[in-house]
Amino acid sequence: MARTVWHSTVGKKTVMAVSGLIMLLYLVAHMIGNLKIYFGAGEFNHYAHWLRTVGEPFMHYEWTLWLIRVVLVVAVVAHAVSAYQLSRRDIKARPARYVHARPRASYATRTMRWGGIILGLFIVWHILDLTTGTVHSGGFQEGHPYQNVVDTFSTWYGNVIYIVAMLALGLHIRHGFWSAAQTLGVGSRRRDRALKTVANVLAAVLTAGFIAVPVGVMTQVVS
Repeated sequence: MARTVWHSTVGKKTVMAVSGLIMLLYLVAHMIGNLKIYFGAGEFNHYAHWLRTVGEPFMHYEWTLWLIRVVLVVAVVAHAVSAYQLSRRDIKARPARYVHARPRASYATRTMRWGGIILGLFIVWHILDLTTGTVHSGGFQEGHPYQNVVDTFSTWYGNVIYIVAMLALGLHIRHGFWSAAQTLGVGSRRRDRALKTVANVLAAVLTAGFIAVPVGVMTQVVS
């Protein structure tokens, strides 16, 4: 039954919708945590340490964090694979391009695929920069996330990569949230306007919230 659902177009769209909502919930929590950087190094570093001790003593050190990471990896992979396979099906169903572009397609809709690729590459860079420190500039300091964030956004390329990715994220959320609602049967003619408003607000708030961190470093409000 699971295989039948997965091989169906509706099944793949449902997987995309559910995995997308899981990632959206994480992004909201992640943005709120990121904004703690405005309360100073002590507050931000304490928050980063707390993430590793959530659930103690029932959960061992970092077990909850690793559980969250596993769920996110599964969600990202499921989302990406579903998107790729649905895209291939669309191409096979219509190998020739439309003579005229569909006028109602928004910019976010037309750039969903490229936005997904940008975000995928950004996730890899973000992990290598602030989690493993592999590509980090200024000398990665284990256990000092505040200084690591400041180091990253003290470079022009760190700011460019992050801001471009967050703009792509905003467009992705704007279309993806509404699309997920339609897939899961929440959408209707009466609710469409409200859902689109929620999608726009979510996209704007998350984009602004994430970009506020590099802007804070650039303006030396965070230093």
